[in-house]
Amino acid sequence: MTSTSIPRQLGLIKALLFLLCLIPAGQLCWLAWSGNLGPEPVEFVQRRTGFWTLNLLLLTLVITPLRVMTQTHWLLRLRRMLGLFCFFYALLHLLSFIGFDNDFSLEAIARDIVKRPFVSAGLGAFLLLTPLAATSNQWAVRMLGGRKWQELHRNIYLAGILAVIHYLWLTKLSAIYWPLTYAIALAMLLGWRIRERRRKAIPVPRFTDAKPLKFFKRKPD
Repeated sequence: MTSTSIPRQLGLIKALLFLLCLIPAGQLCWLAWSGNLGPEPVEFVQRRTGFWTLNLLLLTLVITPLRVMTQTHWLLRLRRMLGLFCFFYALLHLLSFIGFDNDFSLEAIARDIVKRPFVSAGLGAFLLLTPLAATSNQWAVRMLGGRKWQELHRNIYLAGILAVIHYLWLTKLSAIYWPLTYAIALAMLLGWRIRERRRKAIPVPRFTDAKPLKFFKRKPD
Protein backbone atom coordinates (compact mmCIF):
# COMPACT_ATOMS: atom_id res chain seq x y z
CA MET A 1 0.00 0.00 0.00
CA THR A 2 1.20 3.49 -0.81
CA SER A 3 0.51 6.33 1.62
CA THR A 4 -2.14 7.82 -0.70
CA SER A 5 -3.98 4.51 -1.23
CA ILE A 6 -4.08 3.43 2.43
CA PRO A 7 -7.34 5.22 3.43
CA ARG A 8 -9.33 3.88 0.45
CA GLN A 9 -7.95 0.35 0.58
CA LEU A 10 -8.20 0.20 4.37
CA GLY A 11 -11.92 0.85 4.12
CA LEU A 12 -12.27 -2.10 1.74
CA ILE A 13 -10.15 -4.31 4.01
CA LYS A 14 -12.28 -3.39 7.04
CA ALA A 15 -15.48 -4.14 5.14
CA LEU A 16 -14.12 -7.52 4.02
CA LEU A 17 -12.91 -8.34 7.54
CA PHE A 18 -16.33 -7.40 8.95
CA LEU A 19 -18.06 -9.79 6.55
CA LEU A 20 -15.55 -12.56 7.24
CA CYS A 21 -16.10 -12.24 10.99
CA LEU A 22 -19.86 -12.51 10.48
CA ILE A 23 -19.62 -15.77 8.51
CA PRO A 24 -19.51 -18.10 11.59
CA ALA A 25 -22.59 -16.41 13.07
CA GLY A 26 -24.33 -16.63 9.71
CA GLN A 27 -23.51 -20.33 9.45
CA LEU A 28 -24.96 -20.94 12.92
CA CYS A 29 -28.16 -19.10 11.99
CA TRP A 30 -28.48 -21.11 8.78
CA LEU A 31 -27.87 -24.43 10.53
CA ALA A 32 -30.38 -23.55 13.25
CA TRP A 33 -33.01 -22.50 10.69
CA SER A 34 -32.50 -25.66 8.62
CA GLY A 35 -32.40 -27.92 11.69
CA ASN A 36 -28.87 -29.16 11.01
CA LEU A 37 -27.18 -28.47 14.34
CA GLY A 38 -26.73 -32.19 14.93
CA PRO A 39 -27.94 -34.51 17.70
CA GLU A 40 -26.56 -32.18 20.41
CA PRO A 41 -27.46 -28.67 19.19
CA VAL A 42 -26.64 -26.90 22.47
CA GLU A 43 -23.18 -28.44 22.65
CA PHE A 44 -22.63 -27.67 18.95
CA VAL A 45 -23.47 -23.98 19.42
CA GLN A 46 -21.33 -23.71 22.53
CA ARG A 47 -18.32 -25.33 20.91
CA ARG A 48 -18.62 -23.31 17.71
CA THR A 49 -18.97 -19.95 19.51
CA GLY A 50 -16.16 -20.84 21.92
CA PHE A 51 -13.95 -21.85 18.99
CA TRP A 52 -14.40 -18.50 17.25
CA THR A 53 -13.98 -16.56 20.49
CA LEU A 54 -10.54 -18.07 20.95
CA ASN A 55 -9.61 -17.65 17.30
CA LEU A 56 -10.50 -13.97 17.29
CA LEU A 57 -8.80 -13.39 20.63
CA LEU A 58 -5.54 -14.79 19.28
CA LEU A 59 -5.92 -12.82 16.04
CA THR A 60 -6.39 -9.66 18.11
CA LEU A 61 -3.19 -10.41 20.03
CA VAL A 62 -1.17 -11.24 16.92
CA ILE A 63 -1.79 -7.81 15.35
CA THR A 64 0.89 -6.00 17.37
CA PRO A 65 3.79 -8.44 16.77
CA LEU A 66 2.82 -8.68 13.13
CA ARG A 67 2.84 -4.90 12.84
CA VAL A 68 6.25 -4.66 14.53
CA MET A 69 7.83 -7.39 12.42
CA THR A 70 6.43 -6.15 9.09
CA GLN A 71 6.34 -2.40 9.88
CA THR A 72 2.78 -2.44 8.50
CA HIS A 73 1.34 0.12 10.89
CA TRP A 74 -2.17 0.23 9.43
CA LEU A 75 -2.75 -3.27 10.84
CA LEU A 76 -3.45 -1.62 14.20
CA ARG A 77 -6.64 -0.18 12.72
CA LEU A 78 -8.03 -3.71 12.41
CA ARG A 79 -7.42 -4.66 16.04
CA ARG A 80 -10.50 -2.95 17.46
CA MET A 81 -12.86 -4.76 15.08
CA LEU A 82 -11.27 -8.13 15.83
CA GLY A 83 -11.52 -7.48 19.58
CA LEU A 84 -15.19 -6.51 19.36
CA PHE A 85 -16.02 -9.60 17.33
CA CYS A 86 -14.15 -11.68 19.91
CA PHE A 87 -16.45 -10.23 22.58
CA PHE A 88 -19.49 -10.78 20.35
CA TYR A 89 -18.79 -14.51 20.05
CA ALA A 90 -17.90 -14.71 23.75
CA LEU A 91 -21.32 -13.17 24.49
CA LEU A 92 -23.05 -15.72 22.25
CA HIS A 93 -21.06 -18.46 24.02
CA LEU A 94 -22.21 -17.19 27.43
CA LEU A 95 -25.83 -16.79 26.33
CA SER A 96 -25.88 -20.35 25.02
CA PHE A 97 -24.70 -21.51 28.45
CA ILE A 98 -27.05 -19.48 30.63
CA GLY A 99 -29.97 -19.69 28.20
CA PHE A 100 -29.94 -23.10 26.51
CA ASP A 101 -28.27 -24.98 29.36
CA ASN A 102 -29.82 -23.26 32.37
CA ASP A 103 -32.92 -21.37 31.15
CA PHE A 104 -31.53 -18.13 32.65
CA SER A 105 -31.96 -19.56 36.15
CA LEU A 106 -29.40 -18.17 38.61
CA GLU A 107 -29.82 -21.22 40.83
CA ALA A 108 -29.15 -23.58 37.93
CA ILE A 109 -26.15 -21.52 36.80
CA ALA A 110 -24.66 -21.58 40.31
CA ARG A 111 -25.25 -25.32 40.55
CA ASP A 112 -23.59 -25.84 37.16
CA ILE A 113 -20.55 -23.80 38.23
CA VAL A 114 -20.11 -26.02 41.30
CA LYS A 115 -20.64 -29.17 39.25
CA ARG A 116 -18.34 -28.10 36.39
CA PRO A 117 -15.57 -25.83 37.77
CA PHE A 118 -14.18 -25.05 34.30
CA VAL A 119 -17.22 -22.79 33.85
CA SER A 120 -15.75 -20.34 36.39
CA ALA A 121 -12.63 -19.92 34.24
CA GLY A 122 -14.80 -19.12 31.23
CA LEU A 123 -16.88 -16.64 33.20
CA GLY A 124 -13.72 -14.99 34.46
CA ALA A 125 -12.47 -14.57 30.90
CA PHE A 126 -15.79 -13.03 29.84
CA LEU A 127 -15.80 -10.60 32.78
CA LEU A 128 -12.31 -9.44 31.80
CA LEU A 129 -13.32 -8.96 28.16
CA THR A 130 -16.42 -6.90 29.02
CA PRO A 131 -14.66 -3.66 30.10
CA LEU A 132 -12.27 -3.99 27.17
CA ALA A 133 -15.18 -4.03 24.72
CA ALA A 134 -16.88 -1.16 26.58
CA THR A 135 -13.76 1.03 26.39
CA SER A 136 -12.70 0.25 22.82
CA ASN A 137 -13.40 3.78 21.60
CA GLN A 138 -11.66 7.15 21.49
CA TRP A 139 -13.94 8.64 24.14
CA ALA A 140 -12.79 6.01 26.65
CA VAL A 141 -9.14 6.66 25.76
CA ARG A 142 -9.63 10.38 26.47
CA MET A 143 -11.51 9.75 29.71
CA LEU A 144 -9.08 7.17 31.11
CA GLY A 145 -5.89 8.60 29.69
CA GLY A 146 -3.57 6.69 27.39
CA ARG A 147 -1.54 4.95 30.09
CA LYS A 148 -4.51 3.76 32.16
CA TRP A 149 -6.30 2.65 29.01
CA GLN A 150 -3.29 0.57 27.95
CA GLU A 151 -2.99 -0.97 31.42
CA LEU A 152 -6.67 -1.93 31.33
CA HIS A 153 -6.43 -3.47 27.88
CA ARG A 154 -3.44 -5.61 28.86
CA ASN A 155 -6.04 -7.71 30.68
CA ILE A 156 -6.72 -9.35 27.33
CA TYR A 157 -3.71 -11.58 28.05
CA LEU A 158 -5.23 -12.71 31.36
CA ALA A 159 -8.54 -13.26 29.59
CA GLY A 160 -6.72 -15.39 27.04
CA ILE A 161 -5.06 -17.46 29.78
CA LEU A 162 -8.42 -18.09 31.47
CA ALA A 163 -10.05 -18.95 28.14
CA VAL A 164 -7.35 -21.52 27.35
CA ILE A 165 -7.65 -22.99 30.87
CA HIS A 166 -11.41 -23.19 30.32
CA TYR A 167 -10.86 -25.06 27.05
CA LEU A 168 -8.20 -27.39 28.49
CA TRP A 169 -10.30 -28.15 31.55
CA LEU A 170 -13.44 -29.15 29.65
CA THR A 171 -11.66 -31.28 27.04
CA LYS A 172 -11.10 -34.99 27.42
CA LEU A 173 -7.52 -36.23 27.37
CA SER A 174 -8.11 -38.05 24.08
CA ALA A 175 -8.99 -34.72 22.38
CA ILE A 176 -6.34 -32.52 24.01
CA TYR A 177 -4.53 -31.65 20.75
CA TRP A 178 -6.46 -28.46 19.89
CA PRO A 179 -6.48 -26.99 23.42
CA LEU A 180 -2.72 -27.56 23.63
CA THR A 181 -2.28 -25.87 20.24
CA TYR A 182 -4.11 -22.78 21.50
CA ALA A 183 -2.11 -22.85 24.74
CA ILE A 184 1.19 -22.94 22.81
CA ALA A 185 0.09 -20.13 20.50
CA LEU A 186 -0.92 -17.97 23.47
CA ALA A 187 2.35 -18.75 25.27
CA MET A 188 4.32 -17.64 22.21
CA LEU A 189 2.40 -14.34 22.04
CA LEU A 190 2.90 -13.77 25.77
CA GLY A 191 6.60 -14.54 25.43
CA TRP A 192 6.92 -12.02 22.62
CA ARG A 193 5.14 -9.36 24.67
CA ILE A 194 7.36 -9.96 27.73
CA ARG A 195 10.50 -9.80 25.59
CA GLU A 196 9.38 -6.53 24.02
CA ARG A 197 8.63 -4.96 27.40
CA ARG A 198 12.06 -5.98 28.69
CA ARG A 199 13.74 -4.65 25.57
CA LYS A 200 12.01 -1.28 25.90
CA ALA A 201 12.86 -1.15 29.60
CA ILE A 202 16.64 -1.33 28.92
CA PRO A 203 18.09 2.13 29.67
CA VAL A 204 19.96 4.01 26.99
CA PRO A 205 23.71 3.54 27.59
CA ARG A 206 25.74 6.55 28.64
CA PHE A 207 29.19 7.16 27.21
CA THR A 208 31.65 8.40 29.80
CA ASP A 209 33.90 10.03 27.21
CA ALA A 210 31.07 11.93 25.54
CA LYS A 211 31.43 15.72 25.63
CA PRO A 212 28.69 18.30 25.20
CA LEU A 213 28.57 20.30 22.00
CA LYS A 214 29.86 23.85 22.27
CA PHE A 215 28.67 26.65 20.05
CA PHE A 216 30.48 29.91 19.35
CA LYS A 217 28.75 33.08 20.50
CA ARG A 218 29.90 34.69 17.31
CA LYS A 219 31.16 33.38 14.06
CA PRO A 220 34.90 32.70 14.31
CA ASP A 221 37.28 34.54 11.99
